[in-house]
Amino acid sequence: MNAKYINRIFLVTLLLFAGVSSQAEVKLPKLVSDGMVLQREKPLNIWGWADPSEAVKVSFKGKTYKTKANAEGQWSVTLPSQQAGGPYSMTINHIQLNDILIGDVWLCSGQSNMELPVRRVMEKYREEIEKDDNPNIRQFKVPMTYNFEQPQTDYKYGSWTKAQKESILDFSAVAYFFAKDLYAKYGVPVGLINSAVGGSPAEAWVSKEGLAQFPYFINEAEKCANDEYRNKTTQSENEARNNWVTTLNANDAGTALWNKENTDDSAWGTITLPGFWEDKGVAPLNGSIWFRKHFEITDNTNLEDAVLRLGCIVDCDSVFVNGTFVGTTSYMYPPRIYNVPKEILRKGSNNVTIRLISYSGKGGLVEDKPYSLTIGRQRIPLAGEWKYKIGAEMPALGSTTFFQYKPIGLYNGMIAPMRNYAVKGVIWYQGESNVGRNKEYEKLFPALISDWRNKLNDPQLPFLYVQLPSFLKATYSPAESGWAELRNVQTAALKLPGTAMAVVTDVGEWNDIHPLNKKTVGHRLSLAAQNIAYGDTQVCYSGPAIKSISINGSKAILTFNTFGDSLKAEDKLRGFAICGADGKYVWAQARIISPDTVEVWADNVASPASVRYAWSDNALSANLFNSQGLPAIPFEIK
Repeated sequence: MNAKYINRIFLVTLLLFAGVSSQAEVKLPKLVSDGMVLQREKPLNIWGWADPSEAVKVSFKGKTYKTKANAEGQWSVTLPSQQAGGPYSMTINHIQLNDILIGDVWLCSGQSNMELPVRRVMEKYREEIEKDDNPNIRQFKVPMTYNFEQPQTDYKYGSWTKAQKESILDFSAVAYFFAKDLYAKYGVPVGLINSAVGGSPAEAWVSKEGLAQFPYFINEAEKCANDEYRNKTTQSENEARNNWVTTLNANDAGTALWNKENTDDSAWGTITLPGFWEDKGVAPLNGSIWFRKHFEITDNTNLEDAVLRLGCIVDCDSVFVNGTFVGTTSYMYPPRIYNVPKEILRKGSNNVTIRLISYSGKGGLVEDKPYSLTIGRQRIPLAGEWKYKIGAEMPALGSTTFFQYKPIGLYNGMIAPMRNYAVKGVIWYQGESNVGRNKEYEKLFPALISDWRNKLNDPQLPFLYVQLPSFLKATYSPAESGWAELRNVQTAALKLPGTAMAVVTDVGEWNDIHPLNKKTVGHRLSLAAQNIAYGDTQVCYSGPAIKSISINGSKAILTFNTFGDSLKAEDKLRGFAICGADGKYVWAQARIISPDTVEVWADNVASPASVRYAWSDNALSANLFNSQGLPAIPFEIK
C-alpha cells in the first residue's frame, strides 16, 4: 500500500471522526429531556447549544426541522403547536429523547408552602397518595440556585419524574393536588415546573429590569454579586455557628449521658408539655435542655414497630427511646415523626428523651400538635408532665445571611433558564416573607407578575396565586394585623388581567406556618385555572368579594359580588368588625339579608364609618362563604 493511499485513508478517517465529534457537541437544556411535558396548542421552542455554525436537525412526529448554531453556539427551532397526546420520541442530531407528552405545563413558584413536598403531608393524605399512580402528571424540580451577575441559561441538574410510587413524595403537594384536579377534569397530561424556595421574599424572584422602580434592591443585588463579600460573609457566619455548637456540646453536662436508659432523673425538674419553657416557669434561655417522659406499655399490648409523634419542636431535637437514638431534626418547621423499632420497646416502663437545642428566641414544643407513641392501633399520649434539666446555657446564636433571599438572585438562577419553555400559566404561593413590608409589596407583587409575563413573552399569561392563610393565635379584640394588610395587597393585584386568587383563610393553622391542608389549596387553584386559563366561565372560582358599603342609620349595608349563587354561612356570621369616626374597631354582629347583601352593626357604634372582615392574622373563625363553598375575600371598606 503506497504512502499516498495511506494518507488518503487517514484523511477520510480524520474527517469522519471530526464529524462525529462535532455532532457530539450538541447540548440540550435540562428541561428538554426524557419524559418532558410540552405545552399543547402553542408554538414549541426547542433550543440548545452546539459548535458555531453546526447544523442541527430536530425530528418529531414524522417531521424534520433544521437550523444552524449561531456564532455564539446557540440554536433554536420552533415547532408548530400540537394537540395533547403522547408518548412521543424526538431526535436532535445524535440525541434521542423518549417518553415525551404534550399537555399543559404550569410554572409553580413561591416559598415553602409551594415547595413543601407530598411526603410532608402523608400523615393527612396517606391512603389517597398510596393509591395514586399517574404517569401523565410529571414534575421537574428546579434545584435551588441563585446568581447576582446575570440570568442563567440552564439548570445545574434536574429531570422529569412521574407521579408514581416513591417519586410522588417529592412533588410539591399544592402543585400535585392542583394537577390531579385538572387531569381528572380534562384528561390532559400535566407538567409541573417546581421552582420554589422556602423563606424567599418576592424581590428574589424579579429580574433586574423588573426591579427598576426599586433601586435599593438593585444596589443590594450588586453588593451580593461580589464573590469576596459573599464568601467572607458565609465563612464568618459558618465559623460562628460551628464555634457555637462546639461550645454548646462541650459545656452540655448531659452529652452522651442523659440520653442513656438508666439515667437517674429523680432530681430533675418537672414541666407540663407541650409549650415553650419560658411560658412554663423556666427562665428564658438559649442552649440545650433535656426532657424525659416515662410511659407504660401494658402487658396485653402486642409489641410491634411504633411511630413516635412529637408535634413540632423549636428549634433542633435529638430523640431517644429507652436510650436508643430514633431521630433528629435540625430546624423548627417539619413535624417530628420518628419510627421506633419494636426491639427497643418493652412491656412495662419505657421512656423517651429529647435533647432540645434553642438557637435564639423561645424554645419548646409547639402546642396543639400530636404528641404520642402509636403501637398498632394503640395510642399512648405523651402530653402532660415531663422531667427536664438544663444541659448548657448559651448566648443567642447570631443571624445567618441567606443569599438566596437577596434581590434578583432566584430569578437569575431558577426562572431565567426556563424562559424559552412554553407554559400554560403560573401558580404562586408566597407572601409570608414580605409581611411587614406591605406598602412595598403593593408595587412589588404586580411588578413580579408583569416581569414574568414580559420575560416569558406572554403578556396574557394566567397568573394564579394563593392568599396568605390564617396563622398565629386568635385575638380577643379587633387589632391591626400585618398578615391582613398583606392579604389586602394581594387582593389588590386582582386588578391585573388574567389573575385569580385562592382564598385559604379557612384552612390555615394557628400554630403552623405550613398548614397541612394542601389539597384544598390545590383544588381552589384548579378552579381558578379552569375559569381563567381554560375558559370554563361557568366554573365558580372565587368566594364573595366586597362591592360597596352604604350606611342606614347605625347599620352598614354591604353588597357583594358572590361569584356563586348566593351568600351563605353555616352558623351565625363571625369575623366582622366595625368602627365609627374614631377608628376604633369592635366586633360586630352581622346577618345575611339578601343573596348578595350583609347587614353589619354594633350596639356601641351609632354611626358606622368602616367595616372589616377577616381582618386578623388568624381569621379561622370568619365564616362567610358563597353557596359553592368558597370563602369570602377578607376586606376593609369605608
